[in-house]
Amino acid sequence: MTPELREKLLAGLKDGSIVPYLGPGVLADVKNVASGAPIPADSNSLIYAMNDGKPMAPKLMYEFPRAAMNVELKRGRSAVTKFLTRTYGETAWTRGAVHDWLKGIAPHYVIDINRDTQLQDSYAAVPHNLIVGIARLGGTDFRYKLYFWDGNVYQKSTAVNPAIPILFKPMGTPKPEPTYIASDADYVDFITELMGGFSIPPEVKELRKGKQYLLMGLRLNRDTERMVMSDFIYSAAEPAGWVLIAEPTDKEKRFCKKMGLQIVNADVFEFIGAAVPA
Repeated sequence: MTPELREKLLAGLKDGSIVPYLGPGVLADVKNVASGAPIPADSNSLIYAMNDGKPMAPKLMYEFPRAAMNVELKRGRSAVTKFLTRTYGETAWTRGAVHDWLKGIAPHYVIDINRDTQLQDSYAAVPHNLIVGIARLGGTDFRYKLYFWDGNVYQKSTAVNPAIPILFKPMGTPKPEPTYIASDADYVDFITELMGGFSIPPEVKELRKGKQYLLMGLRLNRDTERMVMSDFIYSAAEPAGWVLIAEPTDKEKRFCKKMGLQIVNADVFEFIGAAVPA
């Protein structure tokens, strides 16, 4: 991470030419206000939290969507929804340094694959669009819900207003209504429609042309995250952007080269100048 690259990335985030893409790692310093326990954000911690702190069978520990599918088959989809809403909508968490830093920059368009509400909280003082991913719901060809935040409440919307900030939460959020992409079946449906062009609003498809991306807090060694990200950055500039990974694996290096993403050997907390969580 050279000073020149850092300035370039900051300038791009501010002027909207670079889109922040947030993964689980941006929440690494977030703690439960009451207990001090870290927020479950990555695959492993979510599985443990969903299973009362205990590991599941090895084949289910591979990835959270697989474990969530198992819970859904045994106890119903509502069990997964209730767990995620309890975790992200009904538990008090400390603010993350990345979100406080990002609030100061206030990018026009942000993609956040986490299911917490910190990004929405950052934009609570200004009107904005909220796009929430949905899966396996009848009555619609599209795999998203649109909302408009007027500064007080979210209202259902029929179109994205490109003149105000756009927050895209493809994997869901508890606000304004709990909706999540969690299980294998959810991801299969969402990604299938994503590849078909039905998971991203037309206004965003137009807006994203020629953009570059900065992937923060996201490892790229899982097929699920890679497939979602690949379609979200479609129509990107060349290079497509940068990904902050302090110690990339060979698999990540090969994938990033293929996608036109430049690896920056730095942690997201190093990039924003904050203390790296223990």
